Amino acid sequence: MPNAEAKQGNGAEQAPTAKKQTHFTSTSTPVARRPPLPSLFLPPSIAHPSLSLANSPKKQPKKPTDNDIPHPPQTPLPTHTHTVVFLHGRGDNTRAFSAFITRWRDSMGRNLLDTFPTVRWVFPQAPQRPIAAAAAAAAAAGGQTATQQHCPQWFDVWNVRDFADREALQAPGLRDSVLRVRDLLRDEAARLGGDWTRLVLAGISMGAATGVHTLFNLTVPSSVDGGGGGRGGGGGGGRLGGLMGFCARCPFAGRGLDGMREVLGLEGVPPHDEVVRRTPMMLAHCANDPLVLVEKGRGLRDTLRAFGAQVEWCEYADGGHWFHEPEGLDDVVRFLEGVVGVKSVDALAQIPADARAMDLS
Repeated sequence: MPNAEAKQGNGAEQAPTAKKQTHFTSTSTPVARRPPLPSLFLPPSIAHPSLSLANSPKKQPKKPTDNDIPHPPQTPLPTHTHTVVFLHGRGDNTRAFSAFITRWRDSMGRNLLDTFPTVRWVFPQAPQRPIAAAAAAAAAAGGQTATQQHCPQWFDVWNVRDFADREALQAPGLRDSVLRVRDLLRDEAARLGGDWTRLVLAGISMGAATGVHTLFNLTVPSSVDGGGGGRGGGGGGGRLGGLMGFCARCPFAGRGLDGMREVLGLEGVPPHDEVVRRTPMMLAHCANDPLVLVEKGRGLRDTLRAFGAQVEWCEYADGGHWFHEPEGLDDVVRFLEGVVGVKSVDALAQIPADARAMDLS
């Protein structure tokens, strides 16, 4: 199901015109860790007993003889090698969004869980936030202040037809969301033994915009050391395994990387651009997207490349404001397998039994 950003457009379009704000509230003191985002988790499917790779028949051990050469015990295939944190769009929820991900099919008829059985999928839920434009439009129509409307959104937007309109309204929610997503990434990296290169951040629409700004403000350890400290990770010079953005745009575009960071004014931000430059990225956009125009996606691509990032751009003729199928998922599979290094179910099936003790990550 498409996310509900388009549903919020009517109220935003009818909002009264006002002078654009230019002041951004900044936090100059350390902010305590936010309450964790409610999240839906899909564990690696290779651990499911119905998967043949995880449930291969066991041979009865034979009685040893004097001529037998001792062999170390075989190590089973890993059940968790990578994690993808996937941020939904405005107005959506984790249950509906994760259900769609399981229905999204590639040209072989497989979904992401089928293709990558050693991946843990994490779907955090955006908080319920007030819709300022809808309340203003209702008040203008009724002549009195209406009941405040809310929807699940990573940050508020005044006008979905012109994202730059009253853009400062986006900063408080975006700041809070980036802090929470950073906390979540740190926790998920710890599950991977502190190896951030096996952690992928993905998002669609507003979720993708939030993911991009999270990367701008993320510190990653330069070595596997248990995940580092602080909300941003601690250390420096490392990278994520990858960033994937669908129907994405860049809030507060037109600024340099330092300018982007100044908008949110967060603590724990690296003094360099290495995380942005070293994290592989994939952006996918449909040319007929009616909400986040493809020009916005191309602009994000150009901005990231100007920051030194290596960005793979995938553009499709149709598909609207949503994921493309099946070619869109084919490109995701190719990126996760070829760039991030996640082993597909086909690759796992080809691993000889006597090589399963190898590091498969």
